[in-house]
Amino acid sequence: MIDLSSQNTPIKATVVASKIKASGIKNIGKASIRELVSLVNSIENETGEKYIRMEMGVPGLAPPEIGTAAEIEALKKGVASKYPMIDGIASLKPEIARFVKNFLNISVSPKVCIPTVGSMQGGFAAFLMLNKLSRKKDTVLFIDPGFPVQKQQLEVLNQKYETFDVYNYRGVALKDKLESYLSRGNISTILYSNPNNPSWICFSDKELEIIGTLAQKYGVVVIEDMAYFAMDFRKDYSKPGVVPYQPTVAHFTDNWILLISSSKAFSYAGQRVGMMVISDILFSKEYPALATEFGNSKFGYNLIYKVLYALSSGVTHSAQYGLAAMLKAVNDGTFNFVAAVKVYGDRAKIMKKLFTDNGFTIVYNKDEDKPLADGFYFTFSYKSMRGDELLERLLYYGISGIGLGITGSEHTEGLRACVSQTNTSQFKDLEYRLKQFNSDYA
Repeated sequence: MIDLSSQNTPIKATVVASKIKASGIKNIGKASIRELVSLVNSIENETGEKYIRMEMGVPGLAPPEIGTAAEIEALKKGVASKYPMIDGIASLKPEIARFVKNFLNISVSPKVCIPTVGSMQGGFAAFLMLNKLSRKKDTVLFIDPGFPVQKQQLEVLNQKYETFDVYNYRGVALKDKLESYLSRGNISTILYSNPNNPSWICFSDKELEIIGTLAQKYGVVVIEDMAYFAMDFRKDYSKPGVVPYQPTVAHFTDNWILLISSSKAFSYAGQRVGMMVISDILFSKEYPALATEFGNSKFGYNLIYKVLYALSSGVTHSAQYGLAAMLKAVNDGTFNFVAAVKVYGDRAKIMKKLFTDNGFTIVYNKDEDKPLADGFYFTFSYKSMRGDELLERLLYYGISGIGLGITGSEHTEGLRACVSQTNTSQFKDLEYRLKQFNSDYA
């Protein structure tokens, strides 16, 4: 633990030091997101000082009234007393299919469109299934950096995973790197996020084609985590049925599962409703191992009626009505969900400049040969400081983040910043704190 209790810092140093000690966190750089949330909450409650909260990716915008109004109406009609169908309410499934067609240009049947208790439940359910399809293929491959809790899910399941940081393997270099893992024959699943949490890199169509082609060659299922759907603001993905479309691996393989979140793109995190969309071919595929395990050989049937049913008796009934209403408005072209969240890109642009003006460096700063987009996250480092040291020292200056080390990144000197909770009224505070930090450590 770093003790700065004698320093004059923006947040009372003795309180920060005591709260870190009381938290029991041995290494701040390895602390989970929720541990850091709890720690910062504790310091704020004690000092009355507001932090620049960049540790947790939560929406900073109000939820669309379209969704909440539909939920209220559904609740008034009594849906709270009824169990929802496991595979989703009748009005939601076709709207998910329309959404996928309108914004990804992928055609799917409503039966393969399944609501989940957030994308996290969708991922957990997929993990439970995918390592049962073949005795030899028992390992998930993460194209990192990525969302730390997905690895935690595998640890809870006692399942294997491997990982590599993609930053040095962009473009055509991705092929050989990826094939070096797949050729071993033990990989069941490839998982990545696009746009990426935490780095905000975005895979090109060429890179997605490489992933899809190799997945097809080696019989591997790709889980594409679209938690930040259409939030690469360098292109306008907001118009239904109009080019350009959100890039997806689904154009290049039949073996795919899409996890589409409502948390960020729709500012609907609290209702815990996401979408799992499975290719029709994979959904209908039969596996002898599943017949042995579950008594039924069909992939989609088991995923819904064996795995998801075991995890929850369906997604909250009213939340499904809220999501269905929002998707219908988006599909009809009466609600531009992308325009509503573009503010995150504006915030990121300003915040990144405040950091770089005060001695910090953006860690992941390129998409192949293009400048990185401004979006929900960015990454930063400070001179020669280790990531754990930087994270702990910044707490004394009223700034929080998470260490890149817990995301599978090789850049352990860096931190991830989320822009969603920092509004324009806090920019002066952020600038003041960064200037003092840079002055103290220059």
